[in-house]
Amino acid sequence: MKNTFIAKTVKIFYNEFIMRISNKFTLSRIILAPIIFIIYNIPVWFGLENGSPAAIASICIAIPLLAFAELTDYFDGHYARKLNDVSDFGKMFDPFADVFLHLSMFTCFVFSGYMPVVCYVLILYREFSQNFLRMVAAKQGTAIAARKGGKIKTVFYVASCFAALIQEALVRTELASIWNLDMKLLLHIGQAFFVVCVILAYVSFIDYLKNFGSILKKAM
Repeated sequence: MKNTFIAKTVKIFYNEFIMRISNKFTLSRIILAPIIFIIYNIPVWFGLENGSPAAIASICIAIPLLAFAELTDYFDGHYARKLNDVSDFGKMFDPFADVFLHLSMFTCFVFSGYMPVVCYVLILYREFSQNFLRMVAAKQGTAIAARKGGKIKTVFYVASCFAALIQEALVRTELASIWNLDMKLLLHIGQAFFVVCVILAYVSFIDYLKNFGSILKKAM
């Protein structure tokens, strides 16, 4: 019984990750998420001062890594369509990878003070509810793919992440003080992005409920 389960798991891993190039890009986002999280927080955990080589290096590494991780979201969809390799597994795995990456970054920004805690909590509620809906749908043999509203929400998630990263880069490199920038204004602008993220998150979730709410009714 145990050997059968292991064999099935290995087969799924081979078919989905070794054979499907699109899922390799998706998997890379899940791998990169904790790496970026650690790199971003190293100066915080070790009490490194802004302007120190390590503090500057951490943010200079985190930004391009996140940019690459976000690009993989385009590449996995591109290759899935180009190679006619769209799978139900990929439809579920892709949005999960997006959420895993963005929640990892949002956690960084909450502790750094760039993201309002209330926005973080509301987005957590939304994403967990969305994943619950996907799990219920999967149990009934339905894969819920990303819809237009969800894609727009993701664009603002990405924009908000980079807005916060740019602020942190200005602080760690001390360019904010050198250029005498109004960081409070930049902070408010960045927080406004997160508020928009919350609004779009719930608008898109309502859209999912309208289109897939019948799945929940069947499960009750």
